[in-house]
Amino acid sequence: MKLLVRLPNHLGDTLMALTALERLAAAGHVLTLVGKGWARALFAAYDWTVVPVAAGWRASIAQWRQLKATHDGDALLLTNSFGTALAARLAGLRVTAYATDGRGVLLSRAVIVPRRWYLRGSAMHSVDYYDALAAAYLRERVRTPPALALRLTDAARARARDLLLTAGVTGDYVVLCPGATGRHRGRDKTWAQFPQLCGWLLQQGHAVVAQPGPGERERFVQALPGATLLPEADVATFAALLAGSRLVVANDSGPSHVAAAVGAPLIALFGVTDVEKTRPWSANAVVVGSDAGWPTFDEVTSAVAQRLTGGDAA
Repeated sequence: MKLLVRLPNHLGDTLMALTALERLAAAGHVLTLVGKGWARALFAAYDWTVVPVAAGWRASIAQWRQLKATHDGDALLLTNSFGTALAARLAGLRVTAYATDGRGVLLSRAVIVPRRWYLRGSAMHSVDYYDALAAAYLRERVRTPPALALRLTDAARARARDLLLTAGVTGDYVVLCPGATGRHRGRDKTWAQFPQLCGWLLQQGHAVVAQPGPGERERFVQALPGATLLPEADVATFAALLAGSRLVVANDSGPSHVAAAVGAPLIALFGVTDVEKTRPWSANAVVVGSDAGWPTFDEVTSAVAQRLTGGDAA
C-alpha cells in the first residue's frame, strides 16, 4: 500500500492537489511525496513522507530507483511532463498518470484527460483535475471534491504569532500578496494598483502586512509602501499568517491558493488567467476580475470594504 506521488512543481497546483492526496491516504495508501523543497514544511502536519525532488536527469532516475527499493513499485504522477514519466519508467516503477505530453506509451496506466478539461467555460477546476486522477488510480467514481482544509502545526502558528509580535502587529491585520511576476499570454500577471490599495487601507486605519518570499523584498517595498513587511519564513508559517488574518488580497498565484487552503477570507484578483480552472477552491473567497482583464481600483476597494464590514463571500 506504499505509494510514491510526484507533486506538481508550483505551490498553487500542489495545494489544489490536496484533496487528491487526502483521498489516496484515506484509501489506505502510505504516501511518499516527491516535490519541491518547500513541500516538507507545507505538509508538516501530515504523516506523509516528503522527499525533495532531485535536480538533474541522472539524479532523478537514481532517486526514483532508490525510492522503488523501499516501496511497492507504484508511482502516481501529478505532473504532466514527458521527462518525469520517462525517469520514473526507467527506474522500473509502475507509473499511473494522465496521458499528456505524448507520454502515454511510458505509462503502466495511462489515464485520459477528461474532455471537459479542454472545453472553454467548463466547470472542471484544477482541483477536479487532480482529484479525478486519484479516483482513476483508486478505481473509484469521480466526485465533487470537498473544500481545501490544509492542516497546520501548532509550531507554524506560533512562528507566525512571533513574527507579528516582533513587528509590532498586535491586533487585526490585512495581508496583501502582490506576487505572480512576469507575463501570461503577453499580459502582466500582477494587478498594477497594489500601491494604491495599500495606501487606501492604511488611510482607513487597517494594519497592512505582507511577507515577501525569496528575492521579493525589494519588489514588495515598491508595491506596498507603508506596509509592515515581515521576514521571510517557510510556507507553513506563511499559511498560518494568512489563516490568522482579517482579509487576504492576492493575485491568482500560490499565495491565493494558500489562503484558500486555510480558509482565510480572501479576495482573489484575476486579469489574465482562467477563473474556471484556478479560482480559489474556497467558499470564503471572492473573485474580482476575469481572464478578460484586471478589475478597476474601485471594484477592488468595493469588494474589500464589503468583506471588512462583515459582508459574506459571493
